[in-house]
Amino acid sequence: MFDSQPASPGLFTSLRKLLDTGLGILQNRAELLVVEFQEEKDNAIGLTIWLMAALFFAIMTVIVLTVTIVLIFPEELRVYAAGGFALIYLIGAVWALLGLKTRLKNRPLPFSATLDEIKKDREWLLK
Repeated sequence: MFDSQPASPGLFTSLRKLLDTGLGILQNRAELLVVEFQEEKDNAIGLTIWLMAALFFAIMTVIVLTVTIVLIFPEELRVYAAGGFALIYLIGAVWALLGLKTRLKNRPLPFSATLDEIKKDREWLLK
């Protein structure tokens, strides 16, 4: 009369467990995304501060050095010396912009770890 096997869970119990598992996966991925976003934000702020300090001191050095060199030239040649420096700075600016463009093209996607985990989840679900 009595079955020795335990009763199998009902359809609603299985669906609830599946939904709970899915929500747990989504929560895990959302937490990973938040952590990665915080890391990216902190990294960007730190890099910006250091970049601003480096640029300020580099620009001040270039200005003082340029003025000093231009003042060393005789008065009638100072215009040519200043023009030469302007040409050198223009070439440097173009070179830096081209380097920046290349670097922006080759950088990894933000939140790549989160995207990789979502891809793994999709592959696992399709098996």
